[in-house]
Amino acid sequence: MTLQLKMWFLVFLLFAILYGVITGLGSYLRIGNTSSYIGLAVLFMGIQYLAGPSLISMLMKVKWVSEKEEPELHQMIDELSRKAKIPKPRVGISQISLPNAFAFGRTQKDGRICLTSGLQKLLSQEELKSVLGHEISHLKHRDMLVITLLSVIPLILYWIVWSFVWGRIGTDRRQTGYAALIGMGAMLAYFISNLLVLTGSRIREYSADEGSVKLGNSPHHLASALYKLVYGSAQCWKTQQGREELHRVAGLRAFFLNDVGRAGNEIQKLESIDQDFSGTIDQKELSFLRTMKVKLTGPEKIIEIFTTHPNILKRIKRLATLS
Repeated sequence: MTLQLKMWFLVFLLFAILYGVITGLGSYLRIGNTSSYIGLAVLFMGIQYLAGPSLISMLMKVKWVSEKEEPELHQMIDELSRKAKIPKPRVGISQISLPNAFAFGRTQKDGRICLTSGLQKLLSQEELKSVLGHEISHLKHRDMLVITLLSVIPLILYWIVWSFVWGRIGTDRRQTGYAALIGMGAMLAYFISNLLVLTGSRIREYSADEGSVKLGNSPHHLASALYKLVYGSAQCWKTQQGREELHRVAGLRAFFLNDVGRAGNEIQKLESIDQDFSGTIDQKELSFLRTMKVKLTGPEKIIEIFTTHPNILKRIKRLATLS
């Protein structure tokens, strides 16, 4: 199953879970207006869809730059956009020192790609191009729309849980018991749906990595860029200013190229790949990783289930197979 097919299968599965819960409500309780949950969720999704880009721009302190201000950056993005066959996105610089990049927008025509002020100083031209290819691929795959669709399902289920467990629906003890039972079922569905949304988030990262390679970027350049971004994030945790910045953008880390919150643990794993201690991952080092068996510990497997990004070693191992 391709990555894109897996993503749409997740959308189908989540809506199937939602349908099952709402059908249960109608069949067994025959109380409450379940259409109101859907109506509120659609309203929330619409607000998120329309206001999301402006909110992200504000929180990430984005300054939009012209071709005169950043000619090389515009040239790279223009070239990659033409290869991806999408409209050229708007280009911005986020005024934060944490080295990273992100893409967002309502549609492909409304696409926006931003680099943080700390990124351009850190990467080589080839590494930067591979990162931009990753972000262009997010826009090409319409990830913003897919993630919005995915994230609205747990929201509906949460409202159902709130109404039936804490809302005290029901006029007698028996009806209240049924409401609590349905509410507990919805709570379980809510927990599972959240895990599925996180799974979708990890799939979209793998898919964007693959998309960057398909746009002509070498896997080892993207692997090297990830290594440097993880290192840069880990360094931020060592200063008071860096920690404050990381906490401020924690709610938006799903947009970033890597999980900035796990950088401190991930850097130790990545340093073992950098055999010549050059601070980069070259073609030879990536090829060597292809022959290695990546084993995660029990805690690492559990942590990955609850995160928006794949385990970094697994992710780079997959890049090695794309060489």
